[in-house]
Amino acid sequence: MKALYEQVYSAIKKDIFSGKYKAGERVPSEKELSEHFKVSRITSKKALESLEKDGIVYRQKGKGTFVSENWENALLAKTKQKKPLIGLILTNFDDTYGSKIISSIENATSGTAFVILKRSFGLPEKEEQILKELLSIAVDGIIIYPAQAEHYSSEILKMVVDKFPFVLIDRSFKGVAASSVSTDNVEAAKKGVEYLFELGHKNIGIISPNEMGTTTLQDRFRGIVEAYAEKELIVNKNLWCTHIKSTLPEPKSTQEEDIKEIESYITNNSSLTALFAFEYNIARLAHQAVNNLGLHVPKDISIICFDEPALNIGSWNFTRLVQNEEEIGELAIKYLMDMINGDDTIKQKKLSVSLIVGDSTDSVAEKVDK
Repeated sequence: MKALYEQVYSAIKKDIFSGKYKAGERVPSEKELSEHFKVSRITSKKALESLEKDGIVYRQKGKGTFVSENWENALLAKTKQKKPLIGLILTNFDDTYGSKIISSIENATSGTAFVILKRSFGLPEKEEQILKELLSIAVDGIIIYPAQAEHYSSEILKMVVDKFPFVLIDRSFKGVAASSVSTDNVEAAKKGVEYLFELGHKNIGIISPNEMGTTTLQDRFRGIVEAYAEKELIVNKNLWCTHIKSTLPEPKSTQEEDIKEIESYITNNSSLTALFAFEYNIARLAHQAVNNLGLHVPKDISIICFDEPALNIGSWNFTRLVQNEEEIGELAIKYLMDMINGDDTIKQKKLSVSLIVGDSTDSVAEKVDK
């Protein structure tokens, strides 16, 4: 965590950056800063000395401390002198989701910042340990894909209280003021279900990983419910299969076990005409399960999913909802750098997905004709 004098330094710099104090105007004195921030006079003096050293302010004996005429150039020079050190924490990543976020962050910070990549594997205790490690080496900011949504780390709460620069990706915390960039998962799920509705499907099975505490999954389920409500149809939650555990960051079952689970699920719900898999790897398991039952995709059951590897040569071409990972990474870095430079405005952005039609979906009407 930043030292107290650095926090005072950042607060004054932010006020200058926002225009509260203009060139030539006096900034608060050591005594005023000490009282306002409830710190010692030594701390407030060190903050002002640091600002003076960086050329952002100048001091006149007996008169006070004033904003330099060329403070913007001084701030730019200061930024160029030091490349920020940024921590990036993901639960995990592969070719289906996460790797493009890393690439876009690498591209956006090329030559301007250093990035330390860590994986929490979806474990809250591992996430907290990583946060402590990154803060102990004085990183300038953190981008984090949280392990959970409802039970956020105490370290994250400390960062909120201390106004430490950090940005959430993919998820958000209810009741916590933090900048975030994510997919609009409500809109995305609605788009997927509406596409299946257009093909004539009504008995749509939902297959998701067994981690219901994340806002990502909560929003996707909400989108499905809204899609049905807008069509004045009743959602049959008995057609939801939320037991898949082999695709979790720390798998709690084997793929073979999950395929058997999906086979049983399809057999027990013979009215199903389509499956909506919340992950690409779950779609692959579902496809195998359909084949094992002697059925055919999409003739007997259509499948739609989220994401797909960029290079998917020789594999099944699923109809899919593709998230804009590149923009997620770019915006996350932009928001974080703004915060590091003194702008702690809370910014939250939700991005749309693209629907790519593949070979795994077919209309119910066409099935009857074949």
